[in-house]
Amino acid sequence: MAIPRLSLQRHLPRIPGHALRLRSWQILKPLTRVGLQPTSKALYCRAPTRLLSRLWGVLTGLALPRWLQRPLLALYVWAFSVNMAEAAEEDLSGYRSLGELFRRPLKPWVRPIAPHDMVSPADGCIVHLGRVRRSCLEQVKGVTYSLESFLGPQDWREDGGQGLSPWRRRGHRLYQCIIYLAPGDYHRFHSPTDWHIWHRRHFPGSLMSVSPSVVRWIPGLFCHNERVVLSGEWAHGFFSLTAVGATNVGSIRIYCDQDLRTNCARDVQGCYNDLSYLARAGPAGVPAPKGAGLGEFNLGSTIVLLFQGPRRFGFCTSAGRRVRVGQALGSL
Repeated sequence: MAIPRLSLQRHLPRIPGHALRLRSWQILKPLTRVGLQPTSKALYCRAPTRLLSRLWGVLTGLALPRWLQRPLLALYVWAFSVNMAEAAEEDLSGYRSLGELFRRPLKPWVRPIAPHDMVSPADGCIVHLGRVRRSCLEQVKGVTYSLESFLGPQDWREDGGQGLSPWRRRGHRLYQCIIYLAPGDYHRFHSPTDWHIWHRRHFPGSLMSVSPSVVRWIPGLFCHNERVVLSGEWAHGFFSLTAVGATNVGSIRIYCDQDLRTNCARDVQGCYNDLSYLARAGPAGVPAPKGAGLGEFNLGSTIVLLFQGPRRFGFCTSAGRRVRVGQALGSL
C-alpha cells in the first residue's frame, strides 16, 4: 500500500530522510553534549516513566476519530519506516487506534521458520550474544550485570519444579542473546525453539528506554526495568525468555497467562511475583513449539534469551545484525 506523502516531507526537502527518523534517545543526547551526563543520568533514572507509560497506554488505546485516523497512523508508519506490506491488514483504516497498529499481526508466510535448533523470537537488532561467563550477563559489550540480579534468587518458590536452575546440568554451557525491538518493528514475540514453560516471574520496575545508547549509558538497566521472565526446559537443559519493558511499553502480554498485569500502580518495585504453570498445565508445563506466538509488547522493547546448551552449540549470526522472527540464530 502506498502511504500518502506528508506535507512535512515536502516542506523539508533539504533534510535527509534518515535525519527525520524519530528515536526516543535523541531527546536526551543534548544533555551529554553540554556536560550534564552525571546529573541527567540521576534525573532520568528518577523520572516517572511508569506513570508516563500508563498514560501513553491509555492514549494509544483510544479509538481515533475517522478524520484523524489515517493521517496520524500514516505519520507513525513514515516516521518509523514500518513495512505495511507485511501486515495482515495493510489498509490503515483497518486500525482503530495506535495500539492496534503497534500490535499488528503479520501475514503468516512473511516469517518462515528456519530448520535450525534456535531461531529469532522477534524482529529487531542483536545487541549482544555469546557465552555467559562468571555468572555475568552483558547488556552491551563491556557493560555487565549479575545473573541473579536479573533472574532473581534461584529458589523458584511454589513452582514444584525442583532443580530449575541455569546451572543444573553439568557439562553444558550457558548462552545468552539480546534482541532490541525498535518502535517500527513487529511487536509480537514467538518461541525460539521447542521447549516447555514451567514458571513465570514478574518484576515490577522502572520503564527506562532500552535503546542501545541508553543501555550503554546506564549499567544494569535490564535489572531496573520491569520484566517478565518465562523459565523452563528445552532438550538441552534450562531455557528462559525474558520480555523487558521500556518507556511507553508498560504493557507486556503473555498469551498463555491471562492473569498477568504489568505496570500496575499497586505493584511494588524491588519485589517480584512468581507463578507456576505446572499446576495449571500439568507436570510438563506449557508447551511452546518453535515459532508459536508467546506474547506482545505495546511498543518496541527487548527480548533476552538465556539457555543451557552443549559445548558444540554455536551461533550463526553476530551482534549488530538485524534479525526477523524465525531467522536462524544457532545450531548444535
